[in-house]
Amino acid sequence: MTAQAAPPAGQAASTTPRSPNPLQRFLHAREASTFLALVVLFLLGTALAPGFLGTDNFLTVGQQIAQIGIMAIGVTFVIINAEIDLSVGSIYGLGAVVCGLLMTSDVAWPLAALGGIAAGAVAGLINGLVTVGFGIPSFIVTLGTLSVYRGVTLLLSGGSPISLSGSDPNVAEFNLLGQGKLFGLLPMQLVIFALVAVLGTIVLSRSRYGFNTYAVGGSAEAARLCGINTNRVKVTAFALSGTLAGLAGVLGLSFLSYVQGVTGTGMELTAISAVIIGGAALFGGSGTMLGTVIGVAFIGVLQNILNLRGISSFWQTVATGAVIILAVAADTWLRRRSGRR
Repeated sequence: MTAQAAPPAGQAASTTPRSPNPLQRFLHAREASTFLALVVLFLLGTALAPGFLGTDNFLTVGQQIAQIGIMAIGVTFVIINAEIDLSVGSIYGLGAVVCGLLMTSDVAWPLAALGGIAAGAVAGLINGLVTVGFGIPSFIVTLGTLSVYRGVTLLLSGGSPISLSGSDPNVAEFNLLGQGKLFGLLPMQLVIFALVAVLGTIVLSRSRYGFNTYAVGGSAEAARLCGINTNRVKVTAFALSGTLAGLAGVLGLSFLSYVQGVTGTGMELTAISAVIIGGAALFGGSGTMLGTVIGVAFIGVLQNILNLRGISSFWQTVATGAVIILAVAADTWLRRRSGRR
């Protein structure tokens, strides 16, 4: 037999599979569609909303989304575990009220802030223990604790608002968390949100716990057979969610110097919306912190544009709901499309 001539080097190279470049990987990522939607929204804001372009406006948006963003980081862990936490809005109010009561009792502000965060952590831990201990769906558990924690918050505050006096040096220092600016430019709330997002990213994408979170969300039974303590993973996710909701409540009190028992009502829906818009699947097993941050930014920019246009807050609620439906519809379509391949 006559040996066949080797193909030219260029031809051989053309048949060798190439790994996708960073741009290709991004375009195929779940976050890409949300990011592109954010870019389109940015362009619309530039064209339609006077005053949208400007450093002061962008920093204002960053400060406005910080508390929801911190809550959304915690909710991301829960949703990737194929669970849901409807109580984070109530935990937000609980953390703020506990911190406020400690502040009005002349407790040093670092201890008062830790008290508010600890209250959130305990509330989240209870959510997780009840969910996995009794085998009750987290939707039902957190729907119940949404009311329980709200009731506890009202009982602690006596139904009366709590106001902090800025003339108190302890309060003045505490208020820097919510009202201060790093280097006189960056709102401290935005800085804290960025730090929480970075830590959340490291935990979710670089730690064993993050790996276990995806495994449990993808298939809890398969994860259990692989030796993963699925109950511990889920309880930890709820505890993280509660802790960050408590932190957000403390920052809210620091920003306003005021809190009442109903503070935080409805915030759980916005936090969950940001996670879903960012590409996390409601059935668990997928989602990223980057996607959540993009989802938070999308909601913040959308609300900012509507505010600048003088559109009613009622229509803002309608717009947010419509965006959630579109995001879930797009996710469903992408899943069906990938399943046909």
